[in-house]
Amino acid sequence: MNALAREFRFFSLLRFAVPTIVMMLVLSFYTVVDGIFVSRFVGSNALSAVNIAMPLVNIVSGIGVMFATGGSAIVAKEMGENQEDRARGHFTLIVISSIVVGILFALVGFLFTGPIVRALGATELLYEDCYIYSYICLLFAPANIVKCLFDYFMVTAGKPQIGLANSVLGGVINIVLDYVFIVPMGMGVAGAAIATGLGQLLPAIVGILYFVFGTNILHFQKPTFEGKMLAHCCVNGASEMVTNLSMGITTFLFNMAMLHYLGENGVAAITIVLYAQFLMVSIFLGFTSGVAPVISFHYGAQNWEQERRIIRYCYTFLIACSIITLALSILFAPFLMGIFSPEGTEVYDLALHGFYLFVGSFLPVGINIFASGMFTAFSNGLISGLLSLLRTLVFVVLGIVLLPSFLGLDGVWLTIPAAELGAIIFSLFFTWKYRNRYGYGAGAERLKKEKEDLQSLQEA
Repeated sequence: MNALAREFRFFSLLRFAVPTIVMMLVLSFYTVVDGIFVSRFVGSNALSAVNIAMPLVNIVSGIGVMFATGGSAIVAKEMGENQEDRARGHFTLIVISSIVVGILFALVGFLFTGPIVRALGATELLYEDCYIYSYICLLFAPANIVKCLFDYFMVTAGKPQIGLANSVLGGVINIVLDYVFIVPMGMGVAGAAIATGLGQLLPAIVGILYFVFGTNILHFQKPTFEGKMLAHCCVNGASEMVTNLSMGITTFLFNMAMLHYLGENGVAAITIVLYAQFLMVSIFLGFTSGVAPVISFHYGAQNWEQERRIIRYCYTFLIACSIITLALSILFAPFLMGIFSPEGTEVYDLALHGFYLFVGSFLPVGINIFASGMFTAFSNGLISGLLSLLRTLVFVVLGIVLLPSFLGLDGVWLTIPAAELGAIIFSLFFTWKYRNRYGYGAGAERLKKEKEDLQSLQEA
């Protein structure tokens, strides 16, 4: 029996999502560890250089997430419709296409890294580290994209535990190599980039071997090229890609603002806050990724009662978790900032002040992330993309342009909380508007019966 097909209650849904939540926490943790090693053992300027390169890394990750979320929604829906052979063919085609795109990114990195990092705003002080980090990360782009793909498709295959184990393996490799390359070997940001790349490469290889030799219902088979399906996959996953691309754009804008107000130390401070934010919101990202295939499957199976229950459980979890996350963020803010920079330094003081202004974003962010992911699960890339665009780009750009004019530097820190508050209005509106169309509203069963009665009359 397909693991997605069973009846879910609150705790069984949470148990199913827990491996993906932990997987995302592991991912965020070893991303944060990268920043800690760079900040502590290379220097705050090196940390600033890594953040200057982040928009480029976000673009590559965004492509991977686009294929992963858009593709897993299509494949899970087809599995729910009992079109398993079609689902396997589409899965294989998506993996091959993502590898090709990753190779193209590696070629771009090989040829054009210098002009790219100049365009990203690297100063003369930061250029060399920024160039090295970007160059190596782009060479590992195929591994980055494929690893991201398997993180999602392991859940779609009903094997989130294997996905978790694979991700933990990559994280342990990354952390160990961070220490080896940066501390005893003194390789600086190059060591951090290579450690990250190898931490992505091994899970990607393990994922390929699993889907080649595994006996799971989802595995590789000979694909048939379907441009329409790939286009639908990209459009459907566009919201998550928009999120990553927007993160790249907004990171660039934050870097420019901080360079204007505070110089390189300001960039280091915003980098620390963004690392901490990624760690705190990773539970929402993991939960949404974990439940999305379940939502897609039951939508494809038209099991409206189960769908309605699942969505209700999700919102219950998100509200409770948002309150807890806010409380923990306030309580442990000095500890989180102190991991990256010693207490009493200028970077520490700047980051701590900014983080206290930043934490308001943790109340609405979970619902915003889930709403976008939910519409991706329903294969409604238009609404999902709109929600992501508003949350991660439109409101952020408006905030970073307008708020500093009134509040100065504090306006930069308050941009993300303001953007999340603006976005939640749209998230809740579209969730309510489409409640019956996607089966989680009280009128979904009635609409289904009316459609069946109309079809019966037409057949008669």
